[in-house]
Amino acid sequence: MADEHAAREAALGAPVQSRTSSPSLPPVTCAVVAVASGDGLAELFGQLGVQGVISGGQTSNPSTAELLAAVEHMNARQVIILPNNKNIIPVAQQVDALTTKEVRVVATCSMPEALAALVSYDPEASAESNARSMTVAAESVATGEITQAVRDTHTDAGQVTSGDWIGIVRGDGIVAIAGTLVTAASQLLDHLIDDERELLTIVTGTDSTATHTDHIVAWVSQHRPSVAIEIHSGGQPLYPYLFGVE
Repeated sequence: MADEHAAREAALGAPVQSRTSSPSLPPVTCAVVAVASGDGLAELFGQLGVQGVISGGQTSNPSTAELLAAVEHMNARQVIILPNNKNIIPVAQQVDALTTKEVRVVATCSMPEALAALVSYDPEASAESNARSMTVAAESVATGEITQAVRDTHTDAGQVTSGDWIGIVRGDGIVAIAGTLVTAASQLLDHLIDDERELLTIVTGTDSTATHTDHIVAWVSQHRPSVAIEIHSGGQPLYPYLFGVE
């Protein structure tokens, strides 16, 4: 894990690649197309080797045609697609049949999963090899997100009132309900970070604040002192904080 952490930090200091690849870029054996929900995430993906970034997310899914166009623009005969949302996975899986290129989908359901997967990406390996290693990396990540409820509802975690802050964990649903963002984030992280986890990635959205981020980091430092923390500005809407733990 320490080696992967160092590799990601080194990659994130590299120049950003173009969002839309072209023959002017050096050819690679296998390129990556990724869906990103914010400008900061698009930049992060570029630093980690993604050659094509498509805007999309929870409320704006790209079409098969948009994904196909991005694949065709890649300067590679083999392409990995990172959908980064469960609703985009079946759309991405249609692309391989529509192109002469070899396309593999790594079924990432969140942006933190994509960040983890990209640490294992090798542009000179085959799509099949990359798909295997990137899938393993993505599946090793537990992810959560903070958002604000827009309506009253009842959940397994309790009653949610419009305006409440809620913490959602992939596979578990809503696990935290609170009147403040920081309290919801703390409850979510208490659920998410077990004794085997070593690294927490925090992706801040457009509605995050430095004060909230400081409080979240302080909670982790106090309650999970052995966990390293990475913070990235993602710029995603609706979700002030995305979390990934490895």
